Amino acid sequence: MSKPLFDSLYNGMERVLDLRGQQHALTVSNLANADTPGFKARYIDFEHALSEAVGSGDRLQLQTADARHLSAPGGAENPKILEVEAPLWSEDGNSVYSEREVARLNANALQYTAVSKGLSRKLALLRFAASDGRS
Repeated sequence: MSKPLFDSLYNGMERVLDLRGQQHALTVSNLANADTPGFKARYIDFEHALSEAVGSGDRLQLQTADARHLSAPGGAENPKILEVEAPLWSEDGNSVYSEREVARLNANALQYTAVSKGLSRKLALLRFAASDGRS
């Protein structure tokens, strides 16, 4: 039996990028609502979401009509989103702390960039192999 073109490492990297994109959207929303009374900051429990997404590829299988069809990886479409409770001293019940959100945004962008570069290099190797070693 032949090995799939896109192995579990590729699928895992794809899921990481999806989760990082979702985290970016949540963090931007948190920052946009920093002055909204009662707003609770939200974030993805990344380790839990990734372990579920990577593990779901083993549990869920796409039904195919032909053995030559590529299998679809499990997804990270609905990760668990946690809310941050407002501290007791918060007068308006808002739990957004701008400095924490900016730090989360920067860390998330750094991790997204690292994974996308790794994925890009992996795809460049496939492109090189497909061209028979010619650039």
